[in-house]
Amino acid sequence: MGLNPVRIAVNISALQLRQRGFVEMIKQLIGAERQYAAALDLELTESLFMDDINVSIGQLRALRELGVTIAIDDFGTGFSALSYLTRLPIDTIKIDGSLVRDMTGSPNGLAPVSTIIGRGHVLKLNVVAEGVETEEQSRSLQLLRCDEMQGYLYSRPLPAEQLEAHLITVDSLAKPN
Repeated sequence: MGLNPVRIAVNISALQLRQRGFVEMIKQLIGAERQYAAALDLELTESLFMDDINVSIGQLRALRELGVTIAIDDFGTGFSALSYLTRLPIDTIKIDGSLVRDMTGSPNGLAPVSTIIGRGHVLKLNVVAEGVETEEQSRSLQLLRCDEMQGYLYSRPLPAEQLEAHLITVDSLAKPN
């Protein structure tokens, strides 16, 4: 349709990551176009790395060499070992929506989110807050310098036809006149 590539996030499981030929399959799906690799975000939960971290690291490095972005999804709800972040070849951490919800509801709710954003930035990672539903959450995250936000505040899931229309509109606004 002549639109700019859209970033697509795909959740993958531990089983998929450890599957023989997984990296090759991703390579074939991307093809020779580097822009398609840059538009693909593979999301993994943090517990996925704990079984065999060395195998995971090798697979993730191979995927990143293809130009694919690697994100840890739902960060802050599982093991949350910040020490693993220094070893893993990742680009992004996504703060779990439950932490975002609790952020404005209790006196100590802001601390975990602030800590994750701060540590993520120290490690030169992109930090995304999931489950943003209110303007108050959005403002707090902006003040904490969160890189990106996603949630119902910005859009509910859309049927394919509405998504296509939305992407056409956004793409036309991004192109210079």
